[in-house]
Amino acid sequence: MTERDGPLPLLLIVLTGVTGLVDAVSYLALGRVFVANMTGNVVFLGFAVANSPDLSIPPSLWSLAAFLAGAFSAGVIGAGTGEHRGRLLAVSSALQVCLVAGALALVVVRSPSPVAPLRYALIVLLALAMGLQNATVRRLGVPDLTTTVLTMTLTALASDAALPGGKTPRPGRRLLSTGTMFLGAAVGALLAIHAGAGVVLALALAMLLATAMASGRYWFSQAAWTLARPQLPVDNTARQTP
Repeated sequence: MTERDGPLPLLLIVLTGVTGLVDAVSYLALGRVFVANMTGNVVFLGFAVANSPDLSIPPSLWSLAAFLAGAFSAGVIGAGTGEHRGRLLAVSSALQVCLVAGALALVVVRSPSPVAPLRYALIVLLALAMGLQNATVRRLGVPDLTTTVLTMTLTALASDAALPGGKTPRPGRRLLSTGTMFLGAAVGALLAIHAGAGVVLALALAMLLATAMASGRYWFSQAAWTLARPQLPVDNTARQTP
């Protein structure tokens, strides 16, 4: 736990694992669509416009729309919590619990095979949850822990090695974030293939519930790390002023 960010780095590592789990479900069980990785969805949308096999336009559009709605909701929550970082994460995680629980309930009640109404309901619920998470993490502003995007994290890890002395800022955090995403995706894929999407969503739900409970402990905290921070790109390293 650091004085600057308190327990947030550890909690965001947990959310990074959730991302891997949820995207494994969406891609493998809901038909070639991502609910957290919007870069992938935009690319899929481009492929679908070109009539690429096994891809269609509606799933990516539904996912993008729901993700943006979730991100918008995080902005409203941020204003409502007074930009208190502990409260923001607690409320956001609690809402994610509700959304993922709803998706799990649909899977338990009915098979998650890509029949249109059920498929789109699951995509919307999960994309809402991940849009909420992504925008919340952006507001928290913890360096190198976006929980959903690794491109800039990996770029920073490699490019910063060229700095004088080869001192890369926070290499352990960057590697841990990458490894956690990989592990979440691998575990999610294995469980989705051999045990079903419901098991994966149940694991993601348990991790989100733990995050909500842990962050809720700091609801009334006035520690320095709970104060709002500027919304800078999370992957940026410290800038030097002339």
